Amino acid sequence: MNIFSHILGFPRIGSKRELKFSQEKYWNNEIGINDLINIGKKIRKKNLKIQKSSGLDFVCVGDFAWYDHVLSNSMMLGNIPKRHINLNKNKIINIDTLFGIARGFSYKGNLSHASEMTKWFNTNYHYIVPEFSKNTSFKFIWKQILEELDEAITLKFNKIKPILLGPVSYLWLGKVVDKEKFSKLELLDKILPIYKNILFEFEKRNIDWVQIDEPILTLDISKKWLESFIYSYNYLYNKNLKILLTTYFGNIYHNIDTIKNIPVDGIHIDYINSKNDINNIMKNISKDILISLGVINGRNIWKSNLKKIYEDIYFIKKLKRKYFISTSCSLIHVPLDLSLEKNIKNSLKKKFSFAIQKCKELSLLTKSLKESNKEILDDNLLDNSQKNNLNKHFYYIKKNDFCRKSSYKIRRKKQKKSLKIPILPTTTIGSFPQTKKLRNVRLQFKNKKIDLKKYNLEIKKYIKNVIYIQEKLDLDVLVHGEPERNDMVEYFAQHLEGFIFTEFGWVQSYGSRCVKPPIIVNDVYRKKPITLKWTKYAQSKTNKLVKGMLTGPVTILLWSFCREDISKSIVSKQIAMCLRKEVMDLENAGIKIIQIDEPAFREGLPLRKKFVKRYLSWSIEAFKISSSSVKDKTQIHTHMCYSDFNNIINSIIELDADVITIESSRSQLKLLNCLKKIKYPNAIGPGVYDIHTKNIPDVNNIKIIIRKYIKTFDINNLWINPDCGLKTRNWKEVKKSLNNMVKATKELRNEI
Repeated sequence: MNIFSHILGFPRIGSKRELKFSQEKYWNNEIGINDLINIGKKIRKKNLKIQKSSGLDFVCVGDFAWYDHVLSNSMMLGNIPKRHINLNKNKIINIDTLFGIARGFSYKGNLSHASEMTKWFNTNYHYIVPEFSKNTSFKFIWKQILEELDEAITLKFNKIKPILLGPVSYLWLGKVVDKEKFSKLELLDKILPIYKNILFEFEKRNIDWVQIDEPILTLDISKKWLESFIYSYNYLYNKNLKILLTTYFGNIYHNIDTIKNIPVDGIHIDYINSKNDINNIMKNISKDILISLGVINGRNIWKSNLKKIYEDIYFIKKLKRKYFISTSCSLIHVPLDLSLEKNIKNSLKKKFSFAIQKCKELSLLTKSLKESNKEILDDNLLDNSQKNNLNKHFYYIKKNDFCRKSSYKIRRKKQKKSLKIPILPTTTIGSFPQTKKLRNVRLQFKNKKIDLKKYNLEIKKYIKNVIYIQEKLDLDVLVHGEPERNDMVEYFAQHLEGFIFTEFGWVQSYGSRCVKPPIIVNDVYRKKPITLKWTKYAQSKTNKLVKGMLTGPVTILLWSFCREDISKSIVSKQIAMCLRKEVMDLENAGIKIIQIDEPAFREGLPLRKKFVKRYLSWSIEAFKISSSSVKDKTQIHTHMCYSDFNNIINSIIELDADVITIESSRSQLKLLNCLKKIKYPNAIGPGVYDIHTKNIPDVNNIKIIIRKYIKTFDINNLWINPDCGLKTRNWKEVKKSLNNMVKATKELRNEI
């Protein structure tokens, strides 16, 4: 019996982040469109060669994106917000249109704001949210998928598998922008003909299998949405083209009664998340339907125990049904190539597997299954021989460690007396521009080209200048700018025990933004203070308040590649205890405001409702362990960004931070409706402008936004700040934007 291997998608940033650098050069007018296009072609060609040379039976087309694959799908369907159609005099829809939707655009003095960005299910990848109105029209105008398919055919690749985001999931992931309410499913009949046309184009090119991603089938969705799958795929059925209905990030057994009746040729199952139900799932799916099993974890970097997988899935071969083997999800969530890492000890390195290595694991596993010979497999079992010293580094946590000494009402009075800040206090989220000079200083120090004394001098210069700039702007609460930090997670991990780091382990977060997640290989503990030195220095340079800036325990955990042999709950509390000590050190040094950022808090939420309570329990505990040791007069802030918080707002309240700063400008202030209903009790700083765009916010527009906030919140509990950190912007943009923010705030104070 034939068994074929394939993956659900491959990293698209290039081995040395070529896509990122070419995007940014294009945006800065340093290269032209042809240069950018050629970089994309080189990356795609290399990716196809890697998959082929790894021994995979199918290669992927359609997993490349110039910014985000959901945005690519919107472009493909001609679903372009009206404000972005008139970006140029010829009304041409091109790659600049795509970038304009993602980043915002300014044309002849008119600003077109960027579309909302939010987390892709429970990952650290962000997608651009499609916008829908009842009268939205669709047209197949962006033919990237066909161009890249023809490109692969021209390059003589065989067994090409195109990838599409499915029509039902696409609609689910979007948002309604009409004031008049309507069901997004009303648009289904408008987009299905376009999908059918694209499938016909695949058929003309003699494609055998097409992968159509419908990840929402792992969620708890209504009967109406479930029924739309049967309707849609009946419409899309093509006897000459096989559809692989693809699910990932979770189990599908709870929706099996619908899934078994969807007229497709194959179904991909995330085996990593479905092991306990795989037999029941298989029993419910007709033997005429091919099963693709996602047996290699696409979201972590540990090697697979191939012999164990072989033994677990060999029963399918005995059933004599058709099946493929694959990754659990796309490999865009892991780094590209382990062989690039020269600084990781071999004893640890042999335990890891990045995207290229996972392709090779799949190929080897396929060979062993075809030959019914598991002896050709290396036993890649994750070595759990790391010694757990929990008693040494993680003491028993008492109930009192989970809460502040007094209620927020009492704390608020003491903080008002201690902090003496004005009404509508202005601040920033934490980071300031990471200039080329600053990055070079850190690189020189890392490579030992400058000594510690020279490095410290340069960091002090930056901090001193940042304090001066903020004082000149007349911000009320200042930050030190984080010049010593390369990344908000990696920096903290570098100063804690239990982590190791890669040199080229980059993973796309959104657009040109890439992160390099640390790897947790042992128990986590703190030997010495992390932020104290630079925070104290910044505070010594001003009479204004300076916030201490920490990354929270849940974010450090979720934005790292975690061990799989102990629970995330335990690791989160280990990290929380480290941060608790850091918070106490800052307070003892006279720092009166401490911000503990948790941008990953929402993304860690399980996709199924029945698992949510357990996650929220340990994640809230971790945050409160880190934040609850301080006196009442010390103010704890937290920051969250780019997620839909409406369904967990009560848990955010339970965190009991004195102030939460939160993204809201891209989402068009939709969070306000939720916060109105629950009467958020503590102080809040909803962002007044979007930092992920070059657009400079107008004073009057900021005033309009702040007035909306004043109508929603107690003005005494309202803070004014940007959406997020400013490290990705340049100083010219930052100064103009913050100047307008402060000016708008002062004008409103005078009106009150």
